[in-house]
Amino acid sequence: MQAEPNIRTRREPGQISPGSSAITKLKIFGAYQLAPQAIQFLWIGDSPLKSFQPKTSAPPSLRAISITLCLSLAVLLPAAAQAPADRRPSDRGPSPRNAGGRPFHNEAERAAHWKPVTIPYHRAALTPRDQQMVAKLADACRLMDMLYWHQSDLGGWAVYRVTQSEVLARLFNIMGSRYDLLEENETFLGEATMPPGHELYTYGLTRPQIEHYVSIHPEAKSAIYNERTVVRGTPGNLQTVPYHEAYAEWLGPMANDLRAAAKLSSDPAFAKYLNLRADALLSDAYYASDIAWLDLKNPKIDLIFAPYETYLDNLLGVKTSYGGAILIRNEAESRKLAAYQKNEAAMQQALPIPAEDKPSKQGQFTPMEVVDAPLRSGDLHYGYQAVADDLPNDARIHAEKGSKKIFFKNFMDARVSAVILPIAAKMLDPAQVGDVTGDGYLTAVILHEISHGLGPAYAHIDGKQIDIREAIGSYYGGLEEAKADVTGIFLAKWLVDHKILPQSALNSIYGSYVAGIFRTLRFGAGETHGRAETMEFNVLLEHGALHQNDAGRYTIDYTAMPDAIASLAQQLLIFESQGDRAGVEAWFKKYEVIPPALTKALESTKDVPVEIVPEFELSKGVRP
Repeated sequence: MQAEPNIRTRREPGQISPGSSAITKLKIFGAYQLAPQAIQFLWIGDSPLKSFQPKTSAPPSLRAISITLCLSLAVLLPAAAQAPADRRPSDRGPSPRNAGGRPFHNEAERAAHWKPVTIPYHRAALTPRDQQMVAKLADACRLMDMLYWHQSDLGGWAVYRVTQSEVLARLFNIMGSRYDLLEENETFLGEATMPPGHELYTYGLTRPQIEHYVSIHPEAKSAIYNERTVVRGTPGNLQTVPYHEAYAEWLGPMANDLRAAAKLSSDPAFAKYLNLRADALLSDAYYASDIAWLDLKNPKIDLIFAPYETYLDNLLGVKTSYGGAILIRNEAESRKLAAYQKNEAAMQQALPIPAEDKPSKQGQFTPMEVVDAPLRSGDLHYGYQAVADDLPNDARIHAEKGSKKIFFKNFMDARVSAVILPIAAKMLDPAQVGDVTGDGYLTAVILHEISHGLGPAYAHIDGKQIDIREAIGSYYGGLEEAKADVTGIFLAKWLVDHKILPQSALNSIYGSYVAGIFRTLRFGAGETHGRAETMEFNVLLEHGALHQNDAGRYTIDYTAMPDAIASLAQQLLIFESQGDRAGVEAWFKKYEVIPPALTKALESTKDVPVEIVPEFELSKGVRP
């Protein structure tokens, strides 16, 4: 995290960097099997050997060339990454810089911010047949990891598969790409800048170009904005490929694994779901399988397995990435969720927005599960480690049936002990550190996930009902995460006022929420959750709900917190109901900058891990 913005020379893709190092560099922006993104330049010294940029599609041979080039680079990486590792930082003085201003050889420093945590697989409670089923689900998850890299960063994936540098392999396994979440998505390999659409769009395509194209070709808008299509072609001739065609190489075997697992299941409803989900992988039609998933009644073993979230799409904010998790139910903890399930419809009506923006949840039973996840894949595996989820994201299903809330207890316990409590001890006034608790954090997380399913189902613009994700665009991810955070804390006060939660719990919820913000801010504003919580922090500071003392620590004003939270919750919910893209962008641009005083305060947490890194017993260290 930077105390002040980096000053660096900006250049267009393909423009040779003056003064580049003599180290051989490879700049690859991915090559997709149907229509590759550009291979930009291969340098030896400062001389470009080749320049190649296809205008539209290219044969599969080009993809093979790009992979070969990546493999050539990988041969050089161990020495390049490890050469200075035997020297102490104090011995080497200022780090040498590349043309973009980034230090060379700091891979170990980057990786040290993340704490490896072993995620065990407890087989004892499962029957031999259950274990066989889990093995098939694990096979499907490993294939999903490979597919995810083809959405995220093909050039990085090719190097990840063959590099002999342990520290570089660890960084790839953390990030799911060559872009560092803690450094505003700055690359830790080469000098390529992160395409805002990753591998989901033609490299270099911009949102204005897309919007111009669909204004001329309105018949193409539906396919281009579809959450499960890849966009290829040129700005004047955009083409789309459905996911089930673009990723057929992996989706077919994944579907076979799910069907094989269904045959091993002793739960007919779960077997039905697995078969329907296999069908969905091959058609992109997920509605029927999502309904079947919500209809499951307290399954002993469960599975998340679909393209749901839009975290990879910073261009339009609509394209989903694949994510998966094997879930084993924690029965004792799951029973404690009944009070929230009983009051969800009333919480929806308690939100501080007009009645027409609060579709009734009456009669909708929302399934909630506390689980352990012995294996995760895709966007649930890499980067930010979710401790809960609220799925599916389909607005139709939210309106008709609701959603399922999943709480990953093994991941939550690891985060609280390794990250949350140590950060609170360094950032909060000592008198308030005791307010941060595992129970308070769990309650905040539960209410966050419930709040994802509350509020407006659609935006209303000029009398038309529009999907909120489409209306808001690239800022949707940050807005929705912030809405869930703040609405959840707003509802904590409502639950206390209605004596559903004890009054004594409120300060613990507030304190644990603020400690969670400090954890997330260490990701920087380049990550979706970091963007959301940077904004939340600044608004709370502006409203006087947080104060920084002379020692640099923060004090929570518990009397100011309810009004600050209510005001912010109302604003975020209105942004969604009105589909106010311009308002959201202006709001975040105002509040998403991390203040210098906070940056300085966060330096006290430099020895605390930023996040855990799961090391799954079920994956056995296999790279995708």
